[in-house]
Amino acid sequence: MLPNRTTAAAIGALALSGALLTIAPAQADGTAPAPAASAKSAPKSAPKGDGAKEICKRLPKTTARIDASVTRLGGDATVAGSVTRLEQRVANAKTAGHTEVYTYLNDRLTFRKGLLPTLQKRQGDLKAVATWCATQDTK
Repeated sequence: MLPNRTTAAAIGALALSGALLTIAPAQADGTAPAPAASAKSAPKSAPKGDGAKEICKRLPKTTARIDASVTRLGGDATVAGSVTRLEQRVANAKTAGHTEVYTYLNDRLTFRKGLLPTLQKRQGDLKAVATWCATQDTK
């Protein structure tokens, strides 16, 4: 006679827990050999430069990404991801009496409000980097 699904599930869980219990002591005493280090996990040498060539190369994409983020964060309540939209959601949660949701959204709002000045500072920094890259022979 074949076991029903409940019995089969119980047998499977028992076998799995037994297998885990037999493996755990072997790992706890440290007798298992350490895995060999692969070529990818081998330590690399320290950087030889500041990566200016790569920074200048990625500058247009980096600038576009930060500009898009600043635009999104500064958008009105119809823009997904904007500070204004999240403020509205926080107000709605408070009005509805959803304390836990209010707390969660308010914490996200605090982070998002702090993110906007950081990104705006990066925009200024990238303008200076763009000016510098234009004067260099980074090709």
